[in-house]
Amino acid sequence: MNENQLLERITVNPNIFGGKPVIRGRRLAVEHVLGMLAAGDSPETILEGYPWLELEDVQACLVYARRVVGHERIEPLTIAEA
Repeated sequence: MNENQLLERITVNPNIFGGKPVIRGRRLAVEHVLGMLAAGDSPETILEGYPWLELEDVQACLVYARRVVGHERIEPLTIAEA
C-alpha cells in the first residue's frame, strides 16, 4: 500500500473531535495513536486495544505525521532591543 492509499484512511469531520484527523471516520484520533507510539506502545499492543484497527491504520498515522512535520517551517524570532 503506497502513502497516498494509507492517507485515505485518515479523515477529518468537524463533528468528530472538533475536526481533528481521525482513523477511518472512527472516534480514534491520529494524535492518540501517535501518543501511544511515543509512550513506547508497540503497534501490536495498540491493535490489541482496538480490535477494529488495522496495522495500515497505524502506518497511516505515521505517514500523516511525517507529512505534517515535513511542511513545518520555523522562523527564528528576533527581538529588537529598546
